[in-house]
Amino acid sequence: MCRWAAYRGDPLYLEELVSSPAHSLIEQSHCATRAKTATNGDGIGIAWYGDRPEPGRYRDILPAWSDCNLKSLARQIRSPLFLVHVRAATGGGTRRDNCHPFTHGNWSFMHNGQIGGFERLRRSMEAMLDDELFNVRSGTTDSELMFLLALQFGLCRAPLTAMAQMVSFVEGLAENILGHVHVRFTAAFSDGRSLYGIRYATDRKAPTLYASPMRQGHCLVSEPLNDDIDAWAEIPDGSAVTIGENGIEVAAFKPEKRISVAAGIAIPA
Repeated sequence: MCRWAAYRGDPLYLEELVSSPAHSLIEQSHCATRAKTATNGDGIGIAWYGDRPEPGRYRDILPAWSDCNLKSLARQIRSPLFLVHVRAATGGGTRRDNCHPFTHGNWSFMHNGQIGGFERLRRSMEAMLDDELFNVRSGTTDSELMFLLALQFGLCRAPLTAMAQMVSFVEGLAENILGHVHVRFTAAFSDGRSLYGIRYATDRKAPTLYASPMRQGHCLVSEPLNDDIDAWAEIPDGSAVTIGENGIEVAAFKPEKRISVAAGIAIPA
């Protein structure tokens, strides 16, 4: 399982999540406390928004604790909206194009979780992409493919609806091909204006997600950045979070699926 943190609000330096807190992302990369594996050393990635619509991005396969470039960038980059991810690979090799966050246009996305039986589902999932989105796929992870499918289902028009349709499609596909469904999906994504988060799993064992006010904004994290327990609210399993100009909102996230027997695949309802 991976660890990540995301922030939206008044600009602050990335180091305030990446390296400065007592339980920063760098600390979590070798000593996570609320994950199955304590070590997340298979890469690091940052996506941040500045003066341009599309995000800047830095990714490398070095463990976060030994990446001197990461510490330097985090100390210098100040942004009102950014996503940071330390990876523990559950599928796909340790290579730069498998490191989160993934980006396309003005969108950025990072994920913690997995799709059970992904290798048997991968071909059918890729077949749902149009040529443009299929051709921008550069890695081999289920995370990147889920992001591209969400774009295919209309992420730019209705972000949370598109994510629900993507998860519905994956679940229906698994039910048809594998005979069982196992999806764990805790993700953060942004269009550069709002920050979204989802915590969901078919087995009710979704990777953790917490929210907290920070300066004049809010952050979403896989696990708290310090020991101030009262400052962190755990986001319930089956929830969608939106952080925008009006603050933070939490709503139910429950994908509905419909099976097309004739086609043999799941079609989003």
